[in-house]
Amino acid sequence: MSKASGGNFFEDFQVGQRIRHATPRTLTQGDAALYVALCGSRFCLQSSEVLARTLGYKHAPLDELLVFHTVFGKSVPDISLNAVANLGYAEGRFFRPVYPGTTLSAVSEVIGLKENSNHETGIVYVRTEGRNEDDELILSYVRWVMVGRRERDAAVPPPYVPELANAVAPDNLVVPQYVGFCAFFDPEVSGSPYLWEDYKPGEKIDHHDGVTIEETEHMTATRLYQNTARVHFNQFEESKGRFGRRLVYGGHVMSLARALSFNGLANAIAILAINGGRHVNPLFAGDTVFAWSQVLDKAEIPGRADCGALRVRLVAAKNLPCAAFPDKDANGHYPDNVILDFDYWALMPRRR
Repeated sequence: MSKASGGNFFEDFQVGQRIRHATPRTLTQGDAALYVALCGSRFCLQSSEVLARTLGYKHAPLDELLVFHTVFGKSVPDISLNAVANLGYAEGRFFRPVYPGTTLSAVSEVIGLKENSNHETGIVYVRTEGRNEDDELILSYVRWVMVGRRERDAAVPPPYVPELANAVAPDNLVVPQYVGFCAFFDPEVSGSPYLWEDYKPGEKIDHHDGVTIEETEHMTATRLYQNTARVHFNQFEESKGRFGRRLVYGGHVMSLARALSFNGLANAIAILAINGGRHVNPLFAGDTVFAWSQVLDKAEIPGRADCGALRVRLVAAKNLPCAAFPDKDANGHYPDNVILDFDYWALMPRRR
């Protein structure tokens, strides 16, 4: 009998099932430095210990997407090791800053299941929570993933698709009470004069820059999060698959696009929530990523006059500059070059 795990297949999941994921992971400043090396993020709050402390943070917090990817990576061996595709996200909330030295662990609950008509795959919906060493909630989000069947004729539970919110309500966004932006936030230091008041719903921003993905680079990024999905690493197996090569982890695309968005959204200094997201088309090593953003909404944060929330739609494309804002058509179909459609709430300082 083999002691190695082949991961779960669609028929192994049950609605209400709770899965405690191995292994806890302590994130350090080394992880933060490697994350910057891999995606090039320049946002001031995560970059400067001095600036972060001036604003009231204990230290420069870790990038929210580094935290998200780490918690996501914990869930992969149990949820998506046999995934065909990770399909989407919803109801993502960040509850407190994460500082170097924090140990993250993750638990998922299966909240929905739906077999596909081909009887070869099914959709698994899970809500995953990330907690620190004191069992404080750090992050919660829903994702749904297409998972293969072990046996085409195996019995499966009746379908259940959960109802999910279109967006996180602004009243549910969390900004630490001990931080403040009015007195000490300096736009010259942050890299942009544009603050919360300067953005309007409907506005589109081409982030101009592009970054080319290398094979070693995307695999190193995925290893950083201890994501073990075979589609990112095993060329021997993927050579027999639909694309014939390894896929770039969709989370790495999110991080690259977010880093590119600094040019135009430099003062969107932290992610407060993930409203939704889709990995629209695959990305491969050798492709060049570009990005553009659209401001969907603005919201005041209750009890805060020093900062506000900006709802941003971030779209990434491969091998296509975004001056023309490539997007889905009237029928909801995306061009082949669009690879990511990501909707999030960002924290942005306001004018004094």
